[in-house]
Amino acid sequence: MTAALPRSALLAAWGTAALNGGASADQARAAVQGSDEPHAVTVTPGAPLAHCDGGTVTDLLTALRAAGARGLRVVLPVPGDVLGLPGPAALNTEALDVGECVIAVGGPDVALVPRLVEFGSAWEPGASVTWTVHAASPSAVTDFGSVAEAERHLREALSDGISALNDLDVARWRDDAADAIDELRHGSGPALLLPPGTSPRAVRVVDLAWRVRGIAELAADDAGGAVSGWEVGTRAATLRELASVGRRALVAAVNEPVARLR
Repeated sequence: MTAALPRSALLAAWGTAALNGGASADQARAAVQGSDEPHAVTVTPGAPLAHCDGGTVTDLLTALRAAGARGLRVVLPVPGDVLGLPGPAALNTEALDVGECVIAVGGPDVALVPRLVEFGSAWEPGASVTWTVHAASPSAVTDFGSVAEAERHLREALSDGISALNDLDVARWRDDAADAIDELRHGSGPALLLPPGTSPRAVRVVDLAWRVRGIAELAADDAGGAVSGWEVGTRAATLRELASVGRRALVAAVNEPVARLR
C-alpha cells in the first residue's frame, strides 16, 4: 500500500511552515524524518547552499530561511507528466527517476531530490534518506488548480474508481485486497502528519488523495479479475486516471500555502 505521504510532500509542507514561523526547523526535521534514520543533506558542485553539504534538514531549512526562501513546493513527476519540474535536464531526470522533488520558492533557485535506501526486514524495516541540493532553473510556481477543484475531482474519482474496480471483480485478486480497499475507504488518513495551521480543506484533500492513490497502487499489484483484453485495458485506464487525479490533488493541497504567497 502506498506510503501515507511522500517524503517530499512532508518536507514541502513542514518546510513551508518552518520558513513562515508556523513551526521550528527542528520540528520540521523531526516530522519529515519520522521513523527513518537521520536524514542527510548533500549539495551538488556549484549549487547554492554549499555550506549545508553534510548537514541536517534543520541546517538546510535554516539556511533557506536566511537566504530569503518563502516556501517549498512539491512536485511528483511521472513519465508523461513532468509538470512543475524547473530544469535543468539532469535535475529533471533525477527527480523523475525517484518520482518526487521539492523546489524552493523565493531565495536561491534550488531543488531537493530525496534518495531512499531501505534496509531491515518486513518486521523491522528501516530507511535512510539523503536530500541532494541541485541548482534549479528559475521558474514561476506552477498552478495545479485550486484545492476546492481538487477535492471535487477526488470525490468523483474515488466513487467512479471503486465502482469500476468492483465491476471488474478486483476484490478477488488477493486474499487481503478487500480488507485493504476497505481500510483505504474508511481508515484513518495521514492528516496528523501535516503541520499545524494546514487548512481544513487541504487536510481533506490530502486524506482523499491518500485513499485514491492507495487504491490505484493496490489494484496495480495484480491482474485482478479482468480476464479479457477489454477488461485489462479498461482497468488500466481506470488506474491511470485514479493515480493521476490523486497525485495532482496531493500536490495542489500541499502547495496551497505557497500559492497564497504569490
